[in-house]
Amino acid sequence: MSSTGTTDHGATGPRGAGHGRETADRLLRAATRSGAHLIAEAASLVQGWAVLADPIAGAVYSTPAAAAADGVHAAAAPLEHPHCTQRPAAGAVLVLAPAPTVPPGHACHVATTTAALLEVRGQRAAELRGEQMRLHTTLIRLLLAGHTAAVTETLGGKRLTHVTVYRLSGPDLPTAHEVLWRAVRPSIAPHADACTLIGRPDGELVVAELHHGGDDGRILRLVSRLSERHHLLAGMAGPLPLAEMATAHSDAAAARHSATPDCRIVPADAVGTSRLTPLLPAAPYARWAESVLRPLSPAHQHLLLVWLRTGSKPRAAAALALSAGTVRARIRELSRLLGADLEDATVQAYLLLALRAPAPDPGLDDAGADADADLSLSSRLSRSGGSSSNNGNGNCPAGPARLEALPDDLLGTEAVRSWAVGLVGGLEPHLRIALACWLRHHARTAPAATELHVHRTTLAGWLTQCADHLARNLADATVRAEVHLALKATRNGPDDPTCLPRRGGRTYRRL
Repeated sequence: MSSTGTTDHGATGPRGAGHGRETADRLLRAATRSGAHLIAEAASLVQGWAVLADPIAGAVYSTPAAAAADGVHAAAAPLEHPHCTQRPAAGAVLVLAPAPTVPPGHACHVATTTAALLEVRGQRAAELRGEQMRLHTTLIRLLLAGHTAAVTETLGGKRLTHVTVYRLSGPDLPTAHEVLWRAVRPSIAPHADACTLIGRPDGELVVAELHHGGDDGRILRLVSRLSERHHLLAGMAGPLPLAEMATAHSDAAAARHSATPDCRIVPADAVGTSRLTPLLPAAPYARWAESVLRPLSPAHQHLLLVWLRTGSKPRAAAALALSAGTVRARIRELSRLLGADLEDATVQAYLLLALRAPAPDPGLDDAGADADADLSLSSRLSRSGGSSSNNGNGNCPAGPARLEALPDDLLGTEAVRSWAVGLVGGLEPHLRIALACWLRHHARTAPAATELHVHRTTLAGWLTQCADHLARNLADATVRAEVHLALKATRNGPDDPTCLPRRGGRTYRRL
């Protein structure tokens, strides 16, 4: 840190030591009230402005408010602001800009005393922080258990109706927790119809912002800065009604699995954002999805969506706060309800399409219904319990829609073919075959390499080339599902490992 003026603390002003004691008394009285009053008193004593700047939160306190930006800039680049007096204080930087008529010794005395009092306030807050953090974690657990009324009564916020949830993971969560705590300065008493809870209920950092309908983006900015500074990955979900806290919690975990070092915080509504679904004909798409998902409750659909977004049952279990065995058992039961093998990669891709489908339009006109006659018949037969046999032309049987096959006019349109060619067109034959095999094995390199009869390192290199060609993040399970569908839509022959072009040598041994 840099500072201007003399370091002779004896020269405290024109009235000497008595004036120094008076200055210290004024600052001490202000410190007993609040940090904001302390900063305001310091600004008054130097007849200029004062800012407490935090590297994550920006300006914590500022007097006047218009000086906040100048204080943050001065703390970030002290050499460019030689007229300012700066001191480290409680994990932040105190910046004073005294008036030209104020003696340098007096400005240094005010800065040093204010910084010392901020440290004392910080130590006192640290003594209480442990209990407050445990209280916040308990309140988060109560929200997840559905005790929303008890939590809102504890917080005293009758207008707290919605919640936005952030879930963060990384190498140094305890430090990140303390930094975010200092930056947010959470309080149990709601401020401006908003209250922020910060806790680590299961070894991860959870931030729940309770508010009325929408938030002002402050917590999002703080979480973004924290993620960049401490190399964390974060998922965000909401705003959702407070009663849906558990849904927001699991959606945030699903979104976090799509975060990367290039995009450290991912909103849940951006996970699985599809370039394919807008191209599908709306009416048959919605009706097919409605027919397919009819046996499932909303809770079933949410479990499947989290599973497909996270890409594995253990990750889905962590997101849903369930055991992996419970998730496996429920998925087996849902497989029975849907009458489909949910372990099949194509079925999973179709299921993800169904789960992301728009709601059917009840006002669909007769012309649209006639264009989708086959699917409409399927829906009617499903409701009446009837059935129909295959018509012999290779189409799906008329009857309840099934996941194993889509209506012919769903993925067979020119728009979908153009999208598929644009996505996977130009892949070299060996890359296409390797990618298709890897996707069939649910992104597991070892079994795919075994089937391809290549070394795992070779396959990993090919997958890197595929990701570069596709310009997609293949670590995202929803991206993999769409690539799988694009490969099926553009397949001219079987993407069979036996068709893999071979070269001599140990790495590419012949079958």
